[in-house]
Amino acid sequence: MKRGSGSLAVLGSALCIFWPGALIFGYPGVMAAYWQEVFHVGRGAIGNILFFVLSAVGLLMFFVGRWQKRFGLRKMMFLGTFICGLPLLILAFTPNLYLLYLWAFLTGAASCFIYIPALTIVQAWYPERRGLVTGIVNFVFAASAAGMAPLFNRMFRSMGYRPMNLLLMILVIATGLVAVAMTGMPGREHAARGNRASQMAPGDDLTVGQAVRTRSFWFLWGVWALQGAAGISMVTLAIPFGKSKGLSVGLAVGILTAFNLTSGISRLVIGSLSDRVGRNVLMSLSFFAAAAAYFALPHVSSTGAIMALAAMIGVAFGTQFAVSAPLVTDCFGLAHFGAIFGLVFTAYGFVSGLIGPTLSGVLLDITRGNFTVVFSNLGLFCLVSSGLILGVRKVHGAKFKARD
Repeated sequence: MKRGSGSLAVLGSALCIFWPGALIFGYPGVMAAYWQEVFHVGRGAIGNILFFVLSAVGLLMFFVGRWQKRFGLRKMMFLGTFICGLPLLILAFTPNLYLLYLWAFLTGAASCFIYIPALTIVQAWYPERRGLVTGIVNFVFAASAAGMAPLFNRMFRSMGYRPMNLLLMILVIATGLVAVAMTGMPGREHAARGNRASQMAPGDDLTVGQAVRTRSFWFLWGVWALQGAAGISMVTLAIPFGKSKGLSVGLAVGILTAFNLTSGISRLVIGSLSDRVGRNVLMSLSFFAAAAAYFALPHVSSTGAIMALAAMIGVAFGTQFAVSAPLVTDCFGLAHFGAIFGLVFTAYGFVSGLIGPTLSGVLLDITRGNFTVVFSNLGLFCLVSSGLILGVRKVHGAKFKARD
């Protein structure tokens, strides 16, 4: 791309991730009750939807980080667009729960092929404002669900299930093809100037093998397992919890919207703020606030209070996404960012889905809808994450040169 096209690259990267975000963070929450009725299953089975999304993330994010250097970032994003759009045909005509799980897995895979290249592109264009630009991409990733969840509900009621999914397929592919064409990497001279001007320059470039030998990597991995579980669980729990409090479907959807909205806004605001005041303390404070919100949720009844607490959890979830990417670059450099960040994501993919949405659904089935047990467990995850993130620090490459 031509020099000066950084803003276009950021816009294209953000648009690419719009539909994966809407389908992952908004669609399952809106359609959960319908799927339970159609497939005659409990909440635990529906909670498995996000397990399969995250399993794809765990399996593929690391490999996408490596493949993008070999095949090119835009090719990865084009592939991700079709993987996101075409499986909506499966969703439109699926006769059983297992094909629903296949759709979830493919949608999670699509997010990998778009998310890692998008973050790599925007950080390369703006190395001195990594928190801001990764925050923009992450903002769209989450805020798309906040805007689309109510619209999904309206589309379902007005159009019906199958026509809605067919229309979504067309929209996903059309938007993605236009957006990918807007992206691209800057020239080397541009990146070099940005690094020299940066007040928060990327850390020394470490290989994947060097990164996994550090305490910082494993502390961050633990945060993504625990805090990731606490955040993603709200996607499937918000509407059932609202109904358990006697709220209408519309107001219950409002809880999910509050969560997704603040998850999106915080990615932009706190991502930008982290460039100036540091990343670890901001993450720790947001995780602690989320813990307090989860502990309080079962004991409040007013709609406004429930939405406010869900919004606090959304802030923590958004902060985790927006700040972790530049934090990885701070600690381990940009050269192998895709592979290292992809490896961190294995915690989110392989662990968060099991101990978050799946375990929460099982606990609700066992306890006959006792949200106090579920939310206390998730609050504890947030509390531990608040401490772990403070131990994630920049790693100096000289340490490994001396050792090796």
